[in-house]
Amino acid sequence: MNTKKINRITLTALLVLGLIFPFFADYYVLCIGINVLIAALLGQSWNIMSGYAGQFSFGHAVFFGIGAYTSTALYTMFGVTPWLGMIIGAGVAAAVGAIIGFLSFRYKLRDDYFALATLAFAEIFRILVNNTKSLGGATGILIPYLQNPMEYQFASDKTYYYVILIFVALATVYIALMSKSKLGLNLVAIKGNQEAAAALGVNVLKYKLIAISSSAAFAALAGTFYAQYYGFIDPSIVFASSISVEAIVPCIIGGSGTLYGPLLGALLIIPLQEICNSLFTSISGVNMIVYGAVIVAFILFCPDGIFGRIMKIKGKKGAKK
Repeated sequence: MNTKKINRITLTALLVLGLIFPFFADYYVLCIGINVLIAALLGQSWNIMSGYAGQFSFGHAVFFGIGAYTSTALYTMFGVTPWLGMIIGAGVAAAVGAIIGFLSFRYKLRDDYFALATLAFAEIFRILVNNTKSLGGATGILIPYLQNPMEYQFASDKTYYYVILIFVALATVYIALMSKSKLGLNLVAIKGNQEAAAALGVNVLKYKLIAISSSAAFAALAGTFYAQYYGFIDPSIVFASSISVEAIVPCIIGGSGTLYGPLLGALLIIPLQEICNSLFTSISGVNMIVYGAVIVAFILFCPDGIFGRIMKIKGKKGAKK
């Protein structure tokens, strides 16, 4: 079975599962499904910059938070529909990503140093918004619920589900096209050996900036959806380090630098969180210990992630033949 066939089977299975899921899910399970898709979108956004370009980010919360606050502030202060605010938020996040990237890459911050820089920027934005009264400060912003589709508000959670499913599909299609393009090939070259790529004529700074900007834009879409779905945001939620972790973990579990890895990772990790939360309610903290132990086990025994492992097994079988 070749890679294209595996990709087609995976795509078909995920697409069918995604489309029919709401018809067999009750309200609670549907909410879990929506959270799976939010994590999948975040994972795909992180995958662009870190999985393909190899620039490890630990601060994706900054882009998620920018998307949430831009669309929400425009809506509550100026009456701008969140549909338009979502696009503006993605643009603002892309611009901020380019600035962060320029400051980091221009001064050759790489690996652990770049990861720390992104974490620092996320914390800076959290503190700034936390102390900006016009943005609600620490108390956050409550979004008025009008149940109007034109205002990104729906009566049924099924509609929210299909909206975020479309965003995940768009991110996946973008990565699929990117991976086959000159952009994707150059990003993989940069990930493999930045100096060698530069010696071959690759404009390293340019492609890194494209990667971080597009990655930031998709993370901002997730932030806008989160704000509209839950109807409330504050800095401790949307700029929290846990958001950055939620962007990373699906890629680690599913396989970073692969098209479907973040999708498979999100499909496993979010239900696992819910199972741990429901099983270990009597003793505080046990749920997180079990959850963390499972993630560590995945990293130790499946370092390339699920999809990466499948590809490696398939490669070994092909070599034997």
